[in-house]
Amino acid sequence: MRKTGRPRAARDGSDVPTILFLCVANSARSQIAEGLARAVAPAGYRFLSAGSEPGRLNPLAVEALREEGIDISGHRAKGLDAIPLDEVDVIVTLCAEEVCPILPGNVRRLHWPLPDPTGLAAFQAARDRLRVLLPQLWGDTT
Repeated sequence: MRKTGRPRAARDGSDVPTILFLCVANSARSQIAEGLARAVAPAGYRFLSAGSEPGRLNPLAVEALREEGIDISGHRAKGLDAIPLDEVDVIVTLCAEEVCPILPGNVRRLHWPLPDPTGLAAFQAARDRLRVLLPQLWGDTT
């Protein structure tokens, strides 16, 4: 949530915390985070992802989540211009070896440095690490 503790109103008028997963290409880590978060989070959250230099959705990201019964095949890589930034309460950057995008604003910020995956095993490892980290966003650390 915003530092004020109250979520920003979404365009549809709802007051739900909006969490943005951000990396460079929005092709792998942030896509996995968005898809996994939507599948495992409790109700009452909105998840988005974007990249500062969007590429194409990596088919290995799709496969890593398909193994868990989560379908992100309809996702597409998005740039920041496709995100309602004024509605974002939390930004989670997922860059490790590259320079992460920085956005101004009064939002909660988290940095989870995950290496850019190459090969299915690395995508699976990123997915599994995100499964451990994601509950921090909704306060379930058990």
